[in-house]
This record gives sequence, C-alpha cells and structure tokens, in this order.
Amino acid sequence: MAEAERIIGTPDTPDATGNGRERPDEAAAAGASGTDEPAAAGRPRGKRRIAVLFAVATFAYALDLISKMIVVAKLEHHPPIEILGDWLKFEAIRNAGAAFGFGEAFTVIFTMIAAAVIVVIARLARKLYSLPWAIALGLLLGGALGNLTDRIFRAPGIFEGAVVDFIAPKHFAVFNLADSAIVCGGVLIVLLSFKGLDPDGTVHKD
Repeated sequence: MAEAERIIGTPDTPDATGNGRERPDEAAAAGASGTDEPAAAGRPRGKRRIAVLFAVATFAYALDLISKMIVVAKLEHHPPIEILGDWLKFEAIRNAGAAFGFGEAFTVIFTMIAAAVIVVIARLARKLYSLPWAIALGLLLGGALGNLTDRIFRAPGIFEGAVVDFIAPKHFAVFNLADSAIVCGGVLIVLLSFKGLDPDGTVHKD
C-alpha cells in the first residue's frame, strides 16, 4: 500500500508540483487570488472529488447488487434469455474464479486481492484532486465491493463464495456489472496515465 501511495504521489509533499508538473486547479486558484498559497482553495475541491468517488462507487455497487438479486431470483435454474439472438444472452452462472471466469482454484486469493484494492483506494481518497481519477477509482471501488460481497456472503462459504455472472456474449466469458465497472475503471486509469494526469491533479508537461 505504501508503494502504491509513493507511485501516484501526494499533494501533501513539498515537491508535488515540481519536476515539470503542474496542478491545474491550484494554478488557477493562485492566479485568481494573486497569492502563492493555493492549498486552501484546493481542499474543498479535494472533498468534492472524494464525494464523486464514493457516489460513483455507490451507484456501481448498487447496480451490481440489484442486478444479481434479480438474476438469482428470476433467471437462475431457468433457460438463458436471448437479448440479441445468439450474440448476447442473459445466463446465470456461479463463478468461483476471478473476473471473466479465470483462476477458479484461487478464490481465497482473489478475495484477499479485492479487499486490498478497497483498502488502498480508501486510503488514497484523501489525496485525490482529479475528477477523472475520482470517477475511475469509484468504478474500481464499486466493482470490487460488488464481487467481494458475493465472495463473502454466497455459497459455498465465507471468502470462498462464487460470484454471480449473467452477461454472456457469444464466444466470450460470462461476466457481470461489477466486472464491467472494474474494466472501465482500469481502462480510464490507463488513458489518464498516458495523458500525464496524476490522481493528485498534477499534470506531466513532458
């Protein structure tokens, strides 16, 4: 966790805006006020970014949880429902592995990884000043919580529970909305990294 915090950097360190990086919101605040102390203006923005992160996570988690409840109640032990013919079906299955059905022999390990991801995101939230990063981390958090809930509370037992999957495209693994949120959050993080935008709001100029 400490290594993850070191990699993304923090706004609390004196050189966070140095080395060819600039935090856009702080630069704008400094220019508007004519002072060299933009930190006070940055703190409310940081709180709003945290609110966005948890709002996105709550929405993704609730959507995943509700969809799984409907699938278990209405679709499990029933024939698949065709949405786009053979190209897309809703088919309830129980997956003891990772996302998209990989690694079914390591359920406990995947459970521990999901829990660690949640802890890291929660710790880094207080250092978050970027809206796109807040959305990306919110998607990751909501998706991780969704699948972790299955692993804790569903059969065959605590930390070994099978995740409910139901979205079944043709020639592809069956997945759920939590998996989708995790993938979307991961893709967004990759794009933000390529653009040089850090979670603390700094931008790499090189």
